[in-house]
Amino acid sequence: MQQNKEILLESGTNELEVIVFQVGTGVFGINVMKVREIIKAPPVTSMPNSHPHIEGIVRLRDEVLTVVNLTTVLGFPPSEHPEEDKLIISELNQLKVAFRVQSVSRIHRLSWEQIEKPTDLSQNLESAATGVVKLDDQMILLLDFEKVVVDINPDKGINVSQVKTLGKRERRHKKIVAAEDSAMLQKLLHDTLAEAGYDQVTFFQNGKEAWEYLEYLKSTGDVHNEVQLIITDLEMPKMDGHHLTRKIKEDESLKDIPVIIFSSLITDDLYHKGERVGADGQVSKPEIVKLIGQIDQLI
Repeated sequence: MQQNKEILLESGTNELEVIVFQVGTGVFGINVMKVREIIKAPPVTSMPNSHPHIEGIVRLRDEVLTVVNLTTVLGFPPSEHPEEDKLIISELNQLKVAFRVQSVSRIHRLSWEQIEKPTDLSQNLESAATGVVKLDDQMILLLDFEKVVVDINPDKGINVSQVKTLGKRERRHKKIVAAEDSAMLQKLLHDTLAEAGYDQVTFFQNGKEAWEYLEYLKSTGDVHNEVQLIITDLEMPKMDGHHLTRKIKEDESLKDIPVIIFSSLITDDLYHKGERVGADGQVSKPEIVKLIGQIDQLI
C-alpha cells in the first residue's frame, strides 16, 4: 500500500485508490489515503454513556482508539459473525478512528472522473456518501467518514463561533472561489467566511466545475478582477483538489492566484504532494481560524 501511495504522490494525476469493504448488505469504499492499517477486530472495551454509534475503545500498540460501528451508523442489523469483522484504522481531521466493517475485499485504482455525485433522489444517500462508482457490476458508495465523525462529535466540525475571536476587519472587496463537494461544508464555509468579512465567495461542487469557471473568466480577460484566491477540498468527484491546483499553477494566466487546500487529509504525505503541485497554503479541517489567517496573509 505504501508503494502505491508514493506512485500517486509523484503522479499528480486525477487519481485515487479505494479500499472496498462490506457492511451489512452494502458495498462501500474508502480512500486509501485515509487508511493507516486494517486489522482483525480485537475485543472492544465498552464505554458507558457514549454515543450510540460508538462501540467502545481498543488499544492498538501505544494508542487507545475509539471504535465506530458502521453497521449501527448505516442502519444494518448486527453482524452475524463479529469474530470475523475487521477494523479500518483511519486518520482524518487530525484524528485516528477505528471503523468496524464486516469484510475488506481489494484495492481499486480509479480516476475521479469515474466518481459521480449522489443525487437528491437517492433516498438521502447524499447525507451518507460523497460519491458513487460502478466497479465490477457493483455500485460502490464512498462513505462520508468526516460527516460520521462530526455527527458523533460536533466539536470536530467547523465552528462559526471560533471566527468571532479574529475581530472585524475590511475583507468585503475580496472575491474567492471555493471548490467543496459537501453541501453541509459549503454552508459552514459560507457562514464562517462571511462572519470574518469574506462575503464574496463563489462555490463549486468539484474541481472540474471550478476549473471551467476559471477558464470562462480567462476568456473574458477578467479573471484577476473576479478571483483573488481559491480554496479547494481534496476529495471531489470529477476532479480532485491536487489536480485542480496543478492545472492552475501550470497556467500562465492563473498561476499568480493563491490556492489554499482545505481538507481533512492534510497528512505528512499529502502535505508534500500539495507542495509539489504548487499550493500556497494547506489547512486541515476543521481549523477555520487558521484558514482565515492564511487567506489574510495571501490576499
